[in-house]
Amino acid sequence: MADSSFQDKTEPASPKKKEEARKKGQAAKSKEISSIAVLSAGTIYMFFNARQLTEKLGENIKQTFINIPQLISGDTNCASYMSQTIYTFLGLILPFMILLVVVSLLANFIQTGLVLTVEPLTPDLSKIDPIKGFEKIFSMRSLAELLKSILKIIIVGWAAFSTLKDDYSLLMPLMYQENIQIFSMLGQISLKVTTRCCYVILVLAVLDYMFQRWEYEQDLKMTKQEVKDEYKQTEGDPLIKSRIRSIQREMARRRMMKDVPKADVIITNPTHYAIALVYKPAEKMTAPKIIAKGADKLAQRIKDLALEHGIPLVENRPLAQNLYKLDIGQEVPPNFYQAVAEILAYVYGLKRKKNRTV
Repeated sequence: MADSSFQDKTEPASPKKKEEARKKGQAAKSKEISSIAVLSAGTIYMFFNARQLTEKLGENIKQTFINIPQLISGDTNCASYMSQTIYTFLGLILPFMILLVVVSLLANFIQTGLVLTVEPLTPDLSKIDPIKGFEKIFSMRSLAELLKSILKIIIVGWAAFSTLKDDYSLLMPLMYQENIQIFSMLGQISLKVTTRCCYVILVLAVLDYMFQRWEYEQDLKMTKQEVKDEYKQTEGDPLIKSRIRSIQREMARRRMMKDVPKADVIITNPTHYAIALVYKPAEKMTAPKIIAKGADKLAQRIKDLALEHGIPLVENRPLAQNLYKLDIGQEVPPNFYQAVAEILAYVYGLKRKKNRTV
């Protein structure tokens, strides 16, 4: 592709270029969509299962402290006990982790669809080029990403702080409460902070996805020259295609001119059109067929060739104009049967008269 500045890329990306970008693993997506999906799923899961998880974890911790004397004295196999504890912990935390992984994959799939490619994993020496690395670090895109990150931290931090500020008066009395009450209050405040942050991050995620989509389309834009080059690659060079069509037309014209001597009659305009008709009832031909036609110079060539072979020329302007609109090899439509039949009868009459004279 031709080198060009960003300002020269004024044409929307073609479907071919978009498909090539997808094969390279390039697609418009926002990391914030995955973040809000995972955060929301985790919050909902904990809302329904936090009490159960807390009780089970507390019971495991309590049981561990109870079994410490037995572990020290050697009455209990330490390795077996540790394995059992780890399996119990995994049984509690594994459903939560699987949920987060599935939600993250689903969030990416919704944004980009199914993209199967190993090209991003292909080793590329340009990725470890220090000069290009510094250019990426100090590029306008990196600066924009930095500013976006700082802005998101400020907005989300403000949402969390404002929520805590509203509930600050509830935190101080917790020093005089029981453990259950403390954990319950902290859970309620945490849920409130997380929920408000989810709302804020959702708005940021939608805006970020729209920006990523716009930036992706801008990056894929093409110059006019790139559009022309791609068209030549997919459709072929227009000059070559035009030349091929010209050759094909010439070959078809030659085949058509070879069939002119087989005609029974040539219907003329008289100067602009010439249509060669043939009718062979013995060959089970249901109607006269057009085997050649031409306009202007080609019409004159057909008439000259017909005169060389003694084929009659019959002038009928309306019929010639209508038959010229039909394709070569097409039979005469029924609405022209009478006019053509009269001409063929006239031609056959001339042939019989000529044969008697001979």
